[in-house]
Amino acid sequence: MQIFKEIAPLRAFLSKNSDSASLGFVPTMGALHAGHISLIKASRHENKFTACSIFVNPAQFNNANDLEKYPRTLDQDLEMLNKAGCDVVFVPEAMEMYETEPLIKFDFGELDKVLEGKFRPGHFSGVALVVSKLFHLIKPTVAYFGQKDFQQFKIIERLVNELKFDLKLKAMPILREADGLAMSSRNSRLNSKQRTDAVVFYRALTEARKLLKAGESISSAKETVAKICERVESVKLEYFELAECNNLKAVENVTDNTVLLIAGFVGETRLIDNLLMTE
Repeated sequence: MQIFKEIAPLRAFLSKNSDSASLGFVPTMGALHAGHISLIKASRHENKFTACSIFVNPAQFNNANDLEKYPRTLDQDLEMLNKAGCDVVFVPEAMEMYETEPLIKFDFGELDKVLEGKFRPGHFSGVALVVSKLFHLIKPTVAYFGQKDFQQFKIIERLVNELKFDLKLKAMPILREADGLAMSSRNSRLNSKQRTDAVVFYRALTEARKLLKAGESISSAKETVAKICERVESVKLEYFELAECNNLKAVENVTDNTVLLIAGFVGETRLIDNLLMTE
């Protein structure tokens, strides 16, 4: 496994070794778990070369405290990637990616103003900026993302279409713990009680979907989700919404094209999750 911290040698290596071969790419912020490794394995199955980036992108954090506390486990991450058969890992410092304060801003219309965009203004502009840089540097054939960051994937789809990046995007299913909690790097910040409490988001999603499939109204489902979350003292629900999968517009009627999305805090740790009506 080749590890690069600087852009120039990364480019030289990729130019020599992957120009004529399919290259799968998995961008991450580190603190890797089995969900990330499933993306690496999918890439290895479908491509000759697989690259991964580990970069905690400061441009997408609108909370300095959240950036400071984001888990960093580089040695463990590299060991996991090596065992998974990753070929190339890019682990730049912030100055390598941002020599000066970035001035470019992205605006995705309503797509980045709802859900996560509403509660984390500027977040998706920072995501789009770093993903654009990584796509430009690595030039992957296919890029792999997890379904857990559903809105982020839709933003990146729009980015690829608007800027005509020559690559395919794949959203891979959420990997969950045995009790249903969506795997997340942020889960490592939970203490044992909070870890148990965090399952409430998945429980609320599954109960809401059950009610909706039984013909209950959206308002009834939202009331149920709020009550389920209120029962857990450490949990604060931020939003539970139903949206169209393609454009994330709020729905008035549930269809097979509806996604259920939830976000909230367990203690000081913010978590997100989602379920498709067709899952």
